[in-house]
Amino acid sequence: MPNRPVGLILAVLGALLLAITSTSGHTESAKDRIESRTPDRGQLEQRFESVRTLIERSTAARQIDETGDESARQKHAQAREAFRQAEAALAAGDLRAASERLSQASVTMFDAARDATPRTLSDDKAKSDYRAKRDSVRALLDAQQRIATEKHREAEVRESTAQVDGLLAEADAQASQGDTAAARATLERAYLIAKASIGTLRGGDTLVRSLHFANPKEEYDYELDRNDTHQMLIKVLLDEKNTQFDPQVRKFLQQAGTLRGQAEAAASRGQHAEAIDLLESSTGELVKAIRNAGVYIPG
Repeated sequence: MPNRPVGLILAVLGALLLAITSTSGHTESAKDRIESRTPDRGQLEQRFESVRTLIERSTAARQIDETGDESARQKHAQAREAFRQAEAALAAGDLRAASERLSQASVTMFDAARDATPRTLSDDKAKSDYRAKRDSVRALLDAQQRIATEKHREAEVRESTAQVDGLLAEADAQASQGDTAAARATLERAYLIAKASIGTLRGGDTLVRSLHFANPKEEYDYELDRNDTHQMLIKVLLDEKNTQFDPQVRKFLQQAGTLRGQAEAAASRGQHAEAIDLLESSTGELVKAIRNAGVYIPG
């Protein structure tokens, strides 16, 4: 079977479907246009040619013919039948019915193509995604080491670096055993620890100011993202423990939530300088919670 990338096949299908169901210059849905007025015959005939190509001569059509997936073949047949009904409606002058059957044919064809996607190609994509995520983690570790060196804080990042390296090894072992879901979850934890560590190294001192934010709103958005990262790490840790944190951790989380709410309120009033200070304090409480939950990040 030809090794056609899944993303390419679905991207081409998506573009075709958009062209089939859309009219340039209008933002309302195809369904809204169909219900509000009778379709233009000229445009409808152009759609017929696009759908005919999609069903009979596209990459997706060839993929369905080459696969042994019975569901995909059945949906392909249903798409052809819907197209035949659309042709009959057009011949009878019922443009609205023709348009509806034509849309049904294109959507059914899209479903058929997704069913026909070979499992091996999906596996290849999963492996590619895993490698890309792993590369991101390594890049974050390199950045963390570079920032720690600039700030003469190498000793502070050793433990978090060791944690991330251990998680990378664990993820690789899980992936080699075919447990892709577990490997991705482990890799996500490593990613969040590395990202949170960098954010904490950069937070609340002159290095953040040296990032040259264009305005206080931009700096607020940066701090908001940093706070979000720490919150996501907490969620991952909570899911892994499958239990509630101890009272001390919950206290830190409650305080972090209160400060985050105050920061968002200040930002809504345009008081971004105050919001930034509140967000930094909120993130500081999250760092305390993360450490008490058993994961060390610098701060």
